[in-house]
Amino acid sequence: MDAYDEDSRAPHGPDEPAEAPSGSGSPPPGAGSEGSSCSLPPGSGSEMSSGPLPPDPGPEASSAAPLPDRGVPDLGVPEARVPEPVAPEPVAPEPGAPEAVTPRTGVAALSRRYQVVAALALAVVAVAACAHLAMVFLSVAPANTVSKAHGKAIDEWVFPEFEQNWKLFAPNPLQQNIDVQVRAQVRTKDGGVSTTGWYDLSAQDGAKIDGNPLPSHTQQNELRRAWDFLVSTHSTDNKPVGLRGSLSEQYVRRIVVMRLCGVDAIKKEGVIERVQVRSSTTNVAPPDWSGERISTSPVYRVLSWWTVPADEAAGGVR
Repeated sequence: MDAYDEDSRAPHGPDEPAEAPSGSGSPPPGAGSEGSSCSLPPGSGSEMSSGPLPPDPGPEASSAAPLPDRGVPDLGVPEARVPEPVAPEPVAPEPGAPEAVTPRTGVAALSRRYQVVAALALAVVAVAACAHLAMVFLSVAPANTVSKAHGKAIDEWVFPEFEQNWKLFAPNPLQQNIDVQVRAQVRTKDGGVSTTGWYDLSAQDGAKIDGNPLPSHTQQNELRRAWDFLVSTHSTDNKPVGLRGSLSEQYVRRIVVMRLCGVDAIKKEGVIERVQVRSSTTNVAPPDWSGERISTSPVYRVLSWWTVPADEAAGGVR
């Protein structure tokens, strides 16, 4: 028992080195310890190692070491399921706590003064849109009490920019090409008068539209609608009919004068005094497979000379 006690002097911690027993050293293998009456046979499993005992890992290492996988028999017990997380219920704010403020957007984010300005602007736009729609409706609607009482105001508002017609559709679609042409009498700088050649204004508009994916409304319709307005308010001998006839003449005259004022040759020559407008109407040729035969020679409608006021002659009317 004394020899066992001496050999079992192991360190009490993992960091302390093993102390060798006092004496002459380790006993030879197979030799029994002093004081023992017998020795164990080799291979019995109870024989102690001749070297020092391994250090004690301590309680922390023994508890952290994983256990060997010895295999667990399947006993048919269902696996435990992890419960799904449950959303917390909304908590009512405590009495007296400040409420969350939602940021304002749009008109509500403006100050009181700018809100009033925005409201007035929207009101003006809405009133103007309703008035315009009402004027256009009364111009195309059958004659009624309102249109008869305010016919002049309706015509001045609608014609010629907002006039409505059905010439694009049946039963009378357009089958002619109409070119509006103009020439002018110019007072030269030396006091003489010269007459220019004919300028094809419709051809100029067509050249601006060709190749332009987004032509303006002015390039497409200003001159064409002005001429249609004039023709519809004049008799066959070019006499104006009613107040709209005189208005159409003024409208066409101002357009052609502004176009002529943009010509460099006329600017250098002098000042425009009078203008004359004519139309060249040519029938559209029928397709080859049609047996129809029509004349494609141009037919002219020439108006009388119009005197140009001084403010228009300088290009001041826009």
